[in-house]
Amino acid sequence: MNKITIVCIISLLPFATYAQDKLKSMPGYEQYTTVAPQIRSSIKSGNLSVTWSDDGSAFDYVQDNKLYRYSIKTKKATVVGEAPVSDRRMPPRPVRGRQYDFANSPDGKWKAFTKDRNMYLSEANGSNPIVITTDGNEQNQIKYGIATWVYGEELGQNTAMWWSPDSKRIAFYKFEEKNAKKYYVLLNQLKLQDSLEIEAYPKVGALNLPVDLIVYDVETKKTIPLDIRDGKPYHDGNLGTYIYGVDWTPDGKELLYHSTNRKQDIMEYRAADPLTGKSRTVVREEWLASFTKNTPEIYVLKDGKRFIWASERTGFNNYYLYDFNGKLINAITRHPFEVARIVKVDEKAGELYYMARSGDNHMKMQLHRVKLDGTKDARLTNPLYNHTVTLSPDNTYFIDVAETYHIAPFTSLVDGKGKVVAELAKSDMSKFEELGLKKVEVYTFTSADGVTPLHGVIHFPSNFDPTKKYPVILSNYGGPATNAFRENFTYPDALTEFGFLVLNIDGRNAAGKGKKLLDQLYGNLGFVEMDDFAAGVKALYNRPYFDKTRVGVYGTSYGGTTAATLLLRYPDVFQAAVANSAVTDWRNYDNIYTERFMNTLENNRKGYEASSLMPMAKNLKGELMIFYGTADNNVHPSNSLQLIDALQKAGKSFEVQLAPDGGHVAMNRDRMMEFFIRHLVLKK
Repeated sequence: MNKITIVCIISLLPFATYAQDKLKSMPGYEQYTTVAPQIRSSIKSGNLSVTWSDDGSAFDYVQDNKLYRYSIKTKKATVVGEAPVSDRRMPPRPVRGRQYDFANSPDGKWKAFTKDRNMYLSEANGSNPIVITTDGNEQNQIKYGIATWVYGEELGQNTAMWWSPDSKRIAFYKFEEKNAKKYYVLLNQLKLQDSLEIEAYPKVGALNLPVDLIVYDVETKKTIPLDIRDGKPYHDGNLGTYIYGVDWTPDGKELLYHSTNRKQDIMEYRAADPLTGKSRTVVREEWLASFTKNTPEIYVLKDGKRFIWASERTGFNNYYLYDFNGKLINAITRHPFEVARIVKVDEKAGELYYMARSGDNHMKMQLHRVKLDGTKDARLTNPLYNHTVTLSPDNTYFIDVAETYHIAPFTSLVDGKGKVVAELAKSDMSKFEELGLKKVEVYTFTSADGVTPLHGVIHFPSNFDPTKKYPVILSNYGGPATNAFRENFTYPDALTEFGFLVLNIDGRNAAGKGKKLLDQLYGNLGFVEMDDFAAGVKALYNRPYFDKTRVGVYGTSYGGTTAATLLLRYPDVFQAAVANSAVTDWRNYDNIYTERFMNTLENNRKGYEASSLMPMAKNLKGELMIFYGTADNNVHPSNSLQLIDALQKAGKSFEVQLAPDGGHVAMNRDRMMEFFIRHLVLKK
């Protein structure tokens, strides 16, 4: 290196340092770094997590690093030791979209596993392996005991093999990939040699992978393919069924599974005989206006003959009692609101305890008790709060953690009739108040069609001054059946400390308000919910501290789609957006998720074309940053690249940040805030 080069480098060092520290020199950075790290620890929560004794006479909980035992008889808590140190290590879960490659038998004697696309069986210690299949390989593109990425991502299949309760049979998947379109993701681009991930990833309109279920009998060493389609071929044109949610009946005599058609408006809960391979339908769900729930909640009673089934068939999720012959015994609930989760079934008393959205809004969960015959339904909690409960073994009492978005958790002991017996803990807000942190505000507005009441949340900075005008950032995901507004205590968003108001807004995409509301999105992703998000922002225009000329939006995945769409469709409402891992055209995404909400391409090509962001590129007026990970195998980089290409062709200026070897959620928040400060604070 010569002297001239050295001088040049030294002369550039101050500029390089400044470039690296841009955010640190920007307005709000000092406030953010001072206050933001303290927000999550600013409240000593009154949420007690308890463990009941087996006889229900007492329960233990940890508080202030001490272990307490509370006696039901004396209604007093005593210290019984130091807080236990947990050494329990959870087994590593498969990475997103993948499955475990082994399954241990319930009796502990056997281990089923997949290797080189074939199924094997061995003794638990791995000795004496038995070959179950031999034709699985890369060449003929058949695989056993493995599902596809999209089955893992969209249908929750984290395993592809299932043991019978008596350990005598193992069921497993077979997939054929030879006609499936592949997607290629470059990995390890930061290394000397990169690598390639090849995935059979069926996008909208593409052929599905033929799927089968096979059962291996450990004693007879026979494999039995199940007739899961009643003798019909897998494909009907380009359509194909989805097979998932696999389990055995308690007696191990039948294999249970869910079968959904390509459009996903008909779902059948089916049972297959592992001896003959024949299948029968136990429960059939239809919702032809849009889609059915893929995996409804189910609870099998101890007699092994009856089960509780959740269904949206009335337009609201309710519970029904069935037997495994497919007979509907009776409806257990008939609510004009959503049931949410089975807490416990007391079979001796013939009672079901469950959570339902029966508070004064759809996000306030309540504990109910009802007879299995559908009589004597009673709400046991105060509808003014959102509740999390832990029942005692004999159901005589329950621990109730109550809260709302602006009331921090407090814990009570409640009897079986819903009467508060003792107050156990409440949250300490002193540090929250000392820091000057502001509670969030929930507001209501009307949907863009002027009909549906909706909710939004406003986060304020700790140094909020109502006489000043503030730039605003909408932080939203926005996908179908999700919630931006919640009734858990909500900490102020740390990003407010940069000097912003932060918003979360629900549209008609909100979960928990009934099937018919959500159906308004069907076939129209990118319009109905986006119109409502914009309406939620406009509803705040009358606030004197709300600067409607400086509004940004950001999000990841569907949230990235939300950010880009709002900037392009509503340039009068949004001036800046950061779109991370955005789906820019729904034809780019996997068919299970997309066709559930958009119908098939064959039936709704017009809807797909209308929601594509590429034709909207010419409408860009505000400031846009596109962010993506180069190794994103979920929302593929092609989404961002297509939008980049369209914007360039339209002659638009924009910014791009990418995460080399980064995955789906690799967005750099520092670069995002630097972008928003530049365009919403410094550029006035």
